[in-house]
Amino acid sequence: MAVLRRFARPLLASMFISGGYDAVREPAALVPASLPVTDPVASTVAPRTSLLPENPEDLVRLNGAVQLGAGVLLALGRLPRPAALALAVTLVPTTLAAHRFWEVEDKEERAVQRTHFLKNVSLLGGLLIAAADTHGKPSLAYRTRRGTRHASDAVSQQAHAVVDRAGDVVGSAADGVSGAVGSVRKHLP
Repeated sequence: MAVLRRFARPLLASMFISGGYDAVREPAALVPASLPVTDPVASTVAPRTSLLPENPEDLVRLNGAVQLGAGVLLALGRLPRPAALALAVTLVPTTLAAHRFWEVEDKEERAVQRTHFLKNVSLLGGLLIAAADTHGKPSLAYRTRRGTRHASDAVSQQAHAVVDRAGDVVGSAADGVSGAVGSVRKHLP
């Protein structure tokens, strides 16, 4: 399985590295197609946060930079789960902006755009699988639940041991007190 991952990740990342590089170098060429997504983001979301630029060209460049960086990370197998998730997040606006097949009048062009749209939806599925891939190891949530359960069992066992020991001590003390009381009774007139 490790060999498969070693080959599959660069294949999955290749489109994002290429597209991201183009978007970083020449964002102006992509702005006209991106306007159905960048305009609403620039006018409603970006003013409310300092994380996003309001300029459509800068939004395209930012999306491309994330695709390029996360694509390289995924291809190299470095932080593959967060990289795949970042690519999935950037793929949604890219797909909605560039492949709006439902708005195309020409049948042939509509078919081409629908094919690209579905290709990107398929890539999204692959990225989500890559983002969830734990390399055959249990997930962090599973390991946390299991660790908590083991810790709880250990604490419970220790508590039972302390209670048992306390019972033994109390029983010994009670026997000692009872013996002392019996001894005192013998010496009383």
